[in-house]
Amino acid sequence: MPHLENTVLCRESQVSILQSLFGERHHFSFPSIFIYGHTASGKTYVTQTLLRTLELPHVFVNCVECFSLRLLLEQILNKLNHLSSSEGGCSTQITCETFNDFVRLFKQVTKAESLKDQTVYIVLDKAEYLRDMEANLLPGFLRLQELTDRNVTVLFLSEIVWEKFRPNTGCFEPFVLYFPDYSIGNLQKILSHDHPPEYSADFYAAYINILLGVFYTVCRDLKELRHLAVLNFPKYCEPVVKGEANERDTRKLWRNIEPHLKRAMQTVYLREISSSQWEKLQKDDIDPAQLKGLSAYTHVELPYYSKFILIAAYLASYNPARTDKRFFLKHHGKIKKTNFLKKHEKTSNHLLGPKPFPLDRLLAILYSIVDSRVAPTANIFSQDGEL
Repeated sequence: MPHLENTVLCRESQVSILQSLFGERHHFSFPSIFIYGHTASGKTYVTQTLLRTLELPHVFVNCVECFSLRLLLEQILNKLNHLSSSEGGCSTQITCETFNDFVRLFKQVTKAESLKDQTVYIVLDKAEYLRDMEANLLPGFLRLQELTDRNVTVLFLSEIVWEKFRPNTGCFEPFVLYFPDYSIGNLQKILSHDHPPEYSADFYAAYINILLGVFYTVCRDLKELRHLAVLNFPKYCEPVVKGEANERDTRKLWRNIEPHLKRAMQTVYLREISSSQWEKLQKDDIDPAQLKGLSAYTHVELPYYSKFILIAAYLASYNPARTDKRFFLKHHGKIKKTNFLKKHEKTSNHLLGPKPFPLDRLLAILYSIVDSRVAPTANIFSQDGEL
């Protein structure tokens, strides 16, 4: 499909697999599909674009917004009801308390002529939040086609691998599809595709090449890189606009943009100032350290979980493993006191220096010192690797 190939870049194999799974509109598709990958790997965009381009009846629900069982089930049913009654006028709001009610109401909604002879797709984005809801919800969605005897496919989009979802009691296994991270070549192709019409494609591709050369080692998030590309491009083409250089004068363009890219390196992933404030900084050549609120100070603000990972690493490296039970368990039982100390334990651990420790011990300490439940996502492991 030519239109789809121009819209979805560098995901040809995933699109081909999904199209094969979807099949014809009236064919029964795979009951459940589990799509996972790192942040900004194209899971949501590819799924939405494919369903819209093929004009397939679908419902898209974000599990972060629908944080309770009732909200989630009612959102799905009301969106389906809106699809089925779009031609007949306004539709009434449906209320649903339990999954049993959902199965019954789902059968009624999908009896409509517009949904009768084709596959209905339910897309659950941020599906990892389903694990915090009722125990029967995930197995129920996995077998929804069987329970309702309807032509329905449920797509789960998540950053967590399927092994972290699978219940201990067992369940129907979905079709698992992995979206790998974009390579530097993929990012170059995708970002270059966004070039402004008033400039040539080669000129914008050269700018993207410079941008990736600076930021690729610290940031591989497509959304963040796209934001940085839009934010800094006016400064890159400033010599061309003023007539001081042409589009092929790469050296002069690089000298003009280099100090501004170094400033932008200090605020990757942060939004402490707005885009308009950043543009004003570039226009007036103001040092970012002079603007209050910008992270150009002597301290470095780590991400939320990175702080706890660093603390857990410190505790694991300076405390013996045999003390973990006493320090991190509430009901650790009685501990026998002894005056016997090994020769090397008489010296302070801080004087001996940090000791190596396994990753499992680090994660166990992390889970015990963080108040909220920590999902073992790719973000956690990437922060762990960086530290």
